[in-house]
Amino acid sequence: MRKTMERSFLGLAIIAVAILVPYFIFKMNTKSYSPEETVTFQKGNLELEVFYNRPYKKDREIFGKLVPYNEVWRTGANEATTFYTNKDILVDGSLLAAGKYTLWTIPMEESWKVIFNSEMYPWGITSDKIPSRIAQYDVLTIEVPVKKLEEVIEQFTIDFSEEHELIIMNLYWDQTLIKVPLKQATDPSAS
Repeated sequence: MRKTMERSFLGLAIIAVAILVPYFIFKMNTKSYSPEETVTFQKGNLELEVFYNRPYKKDREIFGKLVPYNEVWRTGANEATTFYTNKDILVDGSLLAAGKYTLWTIPMEESWKVIFNSEMYPWGITSDKIPSRIAQYDVLTIEVPVKKLEEVIEQFTIDFSEEHELIIMNLYWDQTLIKVPLKQATDPSAS
């Protein structure tokens, strides 16, 4: 009986290794092409964080080709991009409650839709190369204009800057920039 259990355990261990090793090789390989990045912004008691993967242009036509227009994009590569805020914020004037969201976009030639979704997805696309996002969990969608850049940005980048009274989440790649205006929501109990 003991030998049967040992063989069963050994068989399960071999199967687990056979499954996990290719998965980790795949994941490590994709990370070398689109490395992970975490960007943060902190001001006073407000903390913002974006986790995403940064693909390279590599002489490819990006928007309208690699990233099709009018289709949901995982806003990076590999895992679904995440956005975290520890305080309620206004995103282009619309309330977004404190919490963690996945961040999706729909690039278009003149503007982009930016979508905050309440669900977490382990990978940004399914095995059929369809975005993992389930639309019923979208909590906020805004539309922002595209700004064309003169210089080419080789690697997809998200960062934060400040303009006037706003925090700007910048998304840029190739010759495209979009700016998502953010502001900490005022606490009505503070007045």
